[in-house]
Amino acid sequence: MPILLFLIDTSASMNQRTYLGTTYLDIAKGAVEIFMKLRARDPASRGDRYMLVTFDDPPYGVKAGWKENHATFMSELKNLQASGLTTLGHALRAAFDLLNLNRLVSGIDNYGQGRNPFFLEPSVIITITDGNKLTHSSGVAEELHLPLNSPLPGSELTKEPFRWDQRLFALVLRMPGVAVPDSEQLGSVPTDESAITQMCEVTGGRSYCVRTQRMLNQCLESLVQKVLSGVVIHFEKSGPDPPVIGEDGLVDPARPLSSFSPQPWHSCHKLIYVRPNPKTGVPVGHWPIPESFWPDQNSPSLPPRSAHPVVRFSCIDCEPMVIDKLPFDKYELEPSPLTQYILERKSPHMCWQVFVNCSGKHSDGAHPFGYLKASTTLTCVNLFVMPFNYPVLLPLLDDLFKVHKLKPNLKWRQAFEMYLKSMPPYFLLPLKKALRMMGAPNLISDNMDCGLSYSVISYLKKLSQQAKIESDRLIVSVGKKPPQETGIKVKNHSSALSLAHRRDFKQLLQGITGEVPLRLIDMNFKEFAGFQIALLNKDLKPQAYRNAYDIPRRNLVDQVTRMRFNLLRTTQKLIRGQDDDSLHSIPVGQMGNYQEYLKMMPSPLREIDPDQPKRLHTFGNPFKQDKKGMMIDEADEFVTGPQNKKRSNTGDLNSGTALKRRRSMSPLLRRPQTPPIITNHVLGKGPTGTQGQQGIIKPIPLHKGKELRETMGGLEEWMEREEDLHLWRTQERWGHQTARRRE
Repeated sequence: MPILLFLIDTSASMNQRTYLGTTYLDIAKGAVEIFMKLRARDPASRGDRYMLVTFDDPPYGVKAGWKENHATFMSELKNLQASGLTTLGHALRAAFDLLNLNRLVSGIDNYGQGRNPFFLEPSVIITITDGNKLTHSSGVAEELHLPLNSPLPGSELTKEPFRWDQRLFALVLRMPGVAVPDSEQLGSVPTDESAITQMCEVTGGRSYCVRTQRMLNQCLESLVQKVLSGVVIHFEKSGPDPPVIGEDGLVDPARPLSSFSPQPWHSCHKLIYVRPNPKTGVPVGHWPIPESFWPDQNSPSLPPRSAHPVVRFSCIDCEPMVIDKLPFDKYELEPSPLTQYILERKSPHMCWQVFVNCSGKHSDGAHPFGYLKASTTLTCVNLFVMPFNYPVLLPLLDDLFKVHKLKPNLKWRQAFEMYLKSMPPYFLLPLKKALRMMGAPNLISDNMDCGLSYSVISYLKKLSQQAKIESDRLIVSVGKKPPQETGIKVKNHSSALSLAHRRDFKQLLQGITGEVPLRLIDMNFKEFAGFQIALLNKDLKPQAYRNAYDIPRRNLVDQVTRMRFNLLRTTQKLIRGQDDDSLHSIPVGQMGNYQEYLKMMPSPLREIDPDQPKRLHTFGNPFKQDKKGMMIDEADEFVTGPQNKKRSNTGDLNSGTALKRRRSMSPLLRRPQTPPIITNHVLGKGPTGTQGQQGIIKPIPLHKGKELRETMGGLEEWMEREEDLHLWRTQERWGHQTARRRE
């Protein structure tokens, strides 16, 4: 699972604009998004973990760490602001401490027990900065210095703040503010000359000098290809140079050996690829790389190790050794001058042995633990990691299986015991596993010690517990905002005399009142203790209609026009001027939040009767009402007959004796209807025309005046009674059905 940590420069110099019209900080944000899109093309990117660190003071510089998700990472990236100092050293230390947070808890470093290349957390730190001078609170620094004191427990066990699986790359933005003619160089992007370049090379990375947007895209594509699983090892030549080989592949004695001047391939700081297992996705290995010291059981502490192991190689050609069923680890070397030199020799069947100084029992003892060998196709160089001092072990194991048939004699046992004593104790466990795989599980006893003292083991356990506590504390602090400064404090110089105690106090007083010219040089502006200069709050918008001094000079005319419209109400707007401005000043992140805006809007439909209490939902008929509140007087009149009520047909519709309730006439009743033409043939007898005339229903004549009003009034009253009766019968029917269901 690769870890991709972006270290973004948030100093004030990142606000400078380029020829593209954007600031350096905007370009840095866009570069992160482009990198993530390019990385997403690789299927292996599903397990990537992204982190974000800025140049803010710790712990506020960590914006996204171990527990933050992708949404938090993107939100923090978009909200970055450039307003600090160029504290590159402190920011790098905070980034390395964040990556090293869980290493002691998980035991990846395996202090004192050898270096396992297959125990790794591959991390890539991508720093995006402008390459300006390094500044801090006390001044300007010429060189890059990382703080030596770290709050992380166990940091004293490693000399450097980084580890061998962590590489640093830097994108140094050098884009001009004015567009220049296109003079880009073809090929690779050159390195930058800033202070971070040397730090990148030490960790196994490099820097890029970015001058155009095209170069930036090229650098991002190169960085995506460098996200690989592996560890950095420092290879150094030991002994004389190899003999020169001719074109025919044989040693050419006529050619002199190369001079003793250092060559690029003599010392290389490169990566070895640790390929994960295709089935499990986790790297698998067997043998560690030896430590540069012999572990002593009487030693109370461990010596600090270097981040990158120094592996020396001898240029003496040897034949590769291997026996059946003995496991070995194979790692491919990153292309470098060393790999190029080995491939140019065209000797795929010869190898160079590798060893680590002071890894043996004696101080000058250095036994080989593997070899460098070119592939058969001469396409790459591989590092083969074998058991410690394998030239002695492999012949013994070969005799055990082929000669003794797993029944060794006394002489063989004595030789094997001598080998075990010369081998570091941390090789015993992997050797026992290998012998078990080969079919000889009882050659090494189970009571063999690992070689560390009790004090060292207890100290490592204590460090693991402290690292867990520190990890929890740092994880909780991620995401906290730094306290906002309300003002700039002015230092109080108590040694300075007050103005009232000065001899020329009267002259100063006369200068203030205007009697004599005032000399500002004589004034003491640092008089009041605790005086602060207020800072402009960017989040608080000035209310120009309240304070005229908050209006910028360029907006005076526009503000006067707004105030005139607001005062005289010349426009038919219900929103005042200041409220109209606030409606159009919504942040971009809230422009798509329509739900909150809809919640504040009033309901488009009002209640039918707001004074009536809301009716509870009843079982069965949701429109059922209480019978006590029902008005059925007109229905009773219809059932009992019209004799109890005297109706005046001659009354006017506008009189007081008209209907109690009056509904608006339907549009179908307001317009005259076309009389229907109905023909009624009786058994087909008689002439069609005569029968048709006799069977026609004559339409009702539309009288005018008083007769029309009487007819329409009676029809409307009859329709109202029919409607009330139908409503009453429906409610009664629902009531009976509900009662039956309850029974």
